[in-house]
Formats: sequence, C-alpha cells, structure tokens
Amino acid sequence: MKFRVSAVQYHLHTIQSFEDFAHQVEHYIRTAAEFETDFVLFPEFFTTQLMSVGDKTGKALTINDLPDFTDRYRELFQGLAKTYSIHIVGGTHVIRREQKLYNVAHLFYPDGRIAEQAKIHITPAEITGWNMGAGEGLAVFETEFGTIAMLTCYDIEFPEIVRMAKAKGADVIFCPSCTDDRHGFHRVRYTSHARAIENQVYVVLTGTVGSLPTVDLMRANFGQAAIITPNDIPFPPQGLLAEGELNNDMIITADLDLELLYQVREKGSVTTWRDRRTDLYPDWQ
Repeated sequence: MKFRVSAVQYHLHTIQSFEDFAHQVEHYIRTAAEFETDFVLFPEFFTTQLMSVGDKTGKALTINDLPDFTDRYRELFQGLAKTYSIHIVGGTHVIRREQKLYNVAHLFYPDGRIAEQAKIHITPAEITGWNMGAGEGLAVFETEFGTIAMLTCYDIEFPEIVRMAKAKGADVIFCPSCTDDRHGFHRVRYTSHARAIENQVYVVLTGTVGSLPTVDLMRANFGQAAIITPNDIPFPPQGLLAEGELNNDMIITADLDLELLYQVREKGSVTTWRDRRTDLYPDWQ
C-alpha cells in the first residue's frame, strides 16, 4: 500500500486572536491538500502560539491558560479533517486532566473521530518550567492506510517505546517535535533514524520554527521536518525521502510504500526486526 504524508515546519510568531491561529493552520492544510496528501503532521507545542494572544491587559497567557483552548482546538482540526478528507496529526496540545497538565498528540480522522496519545517521557524543562505530567500508556491507531503510532519528541529517544509500537503493529511513527537549539534538534533527528533502522519502520518528523518573544520556554526554536526510512537498498541511501530547509516556514511531502517495509523485513540486507535476540533481552510489548 502506498500513501502520501506531509509534515509542517510551523512558523511560530505572535498573533492577536484564535482566528489568526485558525487561518494559519488552514493555510498549511490547504497546501497539503493541493498535493493530495493523506496525512499531515504538525509539530509539538505549536498551540503555544495561542498564549501570545494575551489577556485583556496584553500580557501573554501562561501554560495554565492553554487548556482553555482545547474545545476550540479540537473543533477546528476535526472540521478541517472532514472538510479536506485528510488524516491530521494535530501536533500536540496541552490539556488538563484532574488538575494536571499533559502534552497530548491528537489524530483527527476524516470521519470526525479523534484519538489521543499523551507524551510518555517528559523532559526536565517541561517538568520544572511547566509541571507537565507523563502519559501512562502506549496506543497504536488503525487507519485505512495501516497502523500508526504518535510518539512525541523526547519519546523517540527511547528505543523501548518504539519497539513496543512496532510490536503492536505500527509501520509509521509520527513524531511531532519542538526543540530550541541544535543539540536538542539533533538528538531527536539522530534517534529518529536509529528507530527507523532498528524497527524497519517509517518515521515522519517535524518541529517548530520561528519564535514567540512573549511566551516562556518558546522564545527559541530550531526545527526541520524529515520523512525517514530504514537504510536499505529499496530506500534512499541516507534513509531520507524528504527533508525541509532548516528553520524555514514550509511543508514537505513524500509517498510511503508499506510493501517496501515488508520486503526488507523479510529479505533485506539486514533484518533487524526479525533478528532481535529475545533470548538475551526482553521483547517490549
């Protein structure tokens, strides 16, 4: 099976209203639709742009205010997924559950369904700066184009969680990310390649670009989208179907062929998924 994916290098800048946010989001989705894409991926924490709208005095909102936009965020993306008949991985949005904040990736289906995956591994900055809680479980999601998982930024740096996603049947890992410097960016980028090689899966990655001068922890962003493959003969030698230009406002698109994954798992130059030594180390399921 072949299908098309797009990843948005979302440009963060100060806005005046939720409507500004909605117009920018629809611009990217309309662009992806012009390429007849089946999935479009937005970055982690891109809805922090809403904090720049500010309160009645003009002061930027805090992370504790962001969950107040949850209903409008969900309605916006649910409507756009239906209108454009596209699966949208709506980056992540901060929600509140039982007085605790969670960073949650959302999958919006064209038929109106919404699925969620909370970020499982939380960085020290997210804990000390925003008191973010950690997700407690991993799900995979069935779509008409196969099984996918959503693992956010820091999650991709842990081999075990991607191994679990593959064991549950995921062929494509969507990884919304948000990194503020080269070090963080390359940690996520390099480990995305490692996870694609280890598990013989596709990884679709993107991050935020631009800046939010009034929003704490979002003043610096260093990002680049990439559509990553295993490193074997049916795929590009560098394991890259497409990548964006660093820190530019743009969208990238490529076609994923699941049959190629099945071929390399069965008789590739290496068969890393089949050859794991579960007699020596546990299989993560």
